[in-house]
Amino acid sequence: MTEVLDFDIVVLGSGIAGMSAAIHASKSQNEKVRIAVISKLHAMRSHSIAAEGGISGVLYPGQNDDSYDLHAFDTIKGSDYLADQDAVSILVKNAPKEIRFFEHLGVPWIREENEEIQFRAFGGMSVKRTAFAADKTGFFMLRALYDYLTGIENIKIFHEYYITHLLLSEKRFAGLFGINLATGERVLFKAKACIIATGGYARVFGFTTTSYSSTGDGIAMAYRAGVPLKDMEFIQFHPTALVPSGILITEASRGEGAYLKNVDGERFMKDYAPAKMELAPRDIVSRAIITEINKGKGLIQEGSGMKYVNLDLRHLGKDKINFKLPMIREITIKNLGLDPIEEPIPVRPAAHFTMGGIHTDINGSVMSADSSIPIAGLWAAGECGCVSIHGSNRLGSNSLSQCAVWGRITGIEAARHASQHKGQHPVSPNKLVGNAEKDLDRLIAMDGDESPYSIRERMQNAMEEHMYVFRTAKGMRQALKEILELKRLSKRIGIEDKGKIFNTNMRDAFEISNLLELSEVSIRSAINRKESRGAHAVLEYKERDDREWLKHTIATYSKKGPKLSYIPVKITNWKPKPREY
Repeated sequence: MTEVLDFDIVVLGSGIAGMSAAIHASKSQNEKVRIAVISKLHAMRSHSIAAEGGISGVLYPGQNDDSYDLHAFDTIKGSDYLADQDAVSILVKNAPKEIRFFEHLGVPWIREENEEIQFRAFGGMSVKRTAFAADKTGFFMLRALYDYLTGIENIKIFHEYYITHLLLSEKRFAGLFGINLATGERVLFKAKACIIATGGYARVFGFTTTSYSSTGDGIAMAYRAGVPLKDMEFIQFHPTALVPSGILITEASRGEGAYLKNVDGERFMKDYAPAKMELAPRDIVSRAIITEINKGKGLIQEGSGMKYVNLDLRHLGKDKINFKLPMIREITIKNLGLDPIEEPIPVRPAAHFTMGGIHTDINGSVMSADSSIPIAGLWAAGECGCVSIHGSNRLGSNSLSQCAVWGRITGIEAARHASQHKGQHPVSPNKLVGNAEKDLDRLIAMDGDESPYSIRERMQNAMEEHMYVFRTAKGMRQALKEILELKRLSKRIGIEDKGKIFNTNMRDAFEISNLLELSEVSIRSAINRKESRGAHAVLEYKERDDREWLKHTIATYSKKGPKLSYIPVKITNWKPKPREY
């Protein structure tokens, strides 16, 4: 028996984008719409909580020679000119309002002596424009949202519900089908509008800064439902992840003045980005680190055998580290027994953020397969939605701005849609549930000899070997071959746990299916893009090719693999030019 729950709006995901969307949906309709926030975790364990460095925005135009146009240009240049410039304009003009909104919610922004919000430097930014709360910005923002949201009576949070199917009918949202993990009971969420805010899919890699929950569930279920994905070849590698765990060492460390050094103690970024040094964009810094390692100028950690370079904070001094980077000190002490006040931190690039995702228009409306009209009643916000403002490379601290800005936009849009369809749901999902139930029955009954965990490990190894900071045509073809073999083997997975209560074995099998699907889309999109641009660095192609490849990749589901097509990048004010730092 499937339980049916009826709401006006369902928000799938409980990070900064999802909670913001729910709050603004409620406020825009004076708390007269019924809203469900659904999380596969406890809501306060969403990956947004791991964001450390800060949120970008021009709070004081004219001060420090900053402006909306300068923030926009930095973002577009950082994207290697693949960002849609009209969307970037929305980001930079609305980000300051979101910083102030979070100030009103109680986020303890670090301040100057005159009480103005203080900014720190971030990579690729021309001036300091990243507001921060020490190095725990995501925690403070999510905590503030959660405290506020739980006081709104018309919003209900469903903790630990795993959604398996997005139900669509004739280009309209119909509902969400999934499982209450605590009981194992099946549930159908009926609603007039849905906002997908499930984050990215960086867990296709093993060495990653992201939570174990970053498995791209919302992106994958949308793709299987016929929703097109955009720019999936672009995966960001954060330059400084702790070796060997992959825990994020925030870019704020370099924003506060930390140095990157090779085995000779040399600040090698002078050879790669002399004007910006350690504060070049992430794709450039990541390539520099791997180039140094490949030249034999890295170090090797004895226990793991991983090669790395050093991030040196020692010259910053104890007081500055304890005030502005306390969590980084805590992380390194707890994980390595190393105090960054006294010793450099071993780091190397790790998968961090996925620029691609669900294809949306400028308001976050999810587009239909032909990219001409939106799917009625469906939006995507945050990392899972590709607007696109990051293009082929995201600048640090623009992600929290994106989550907050499009959380508000999609919340208001979804609430307006729901209010226009009072009473009867536009589409009845009841007829669509049967197939979803059969899929679940089939999965639970699986008793093959393949383990989802060994498949996940093999997938991550293939992605790390062939889809990392540098790629080759041969390597990507090999990665595709391995992923297709793993997709075949995944049909022989055995579900050992046949119980209902917190069946994580079953959930993990769903997640590996999602990750394999997204791996294939990413690889095929990468193979087809015959240039190097941003995070997509292919050794056979030394330069980007604006004549042929200044366009977005669109991937649409088919049983034989994704069908690829292309749409133009929206250029308004800044024509592409050489990207130098």
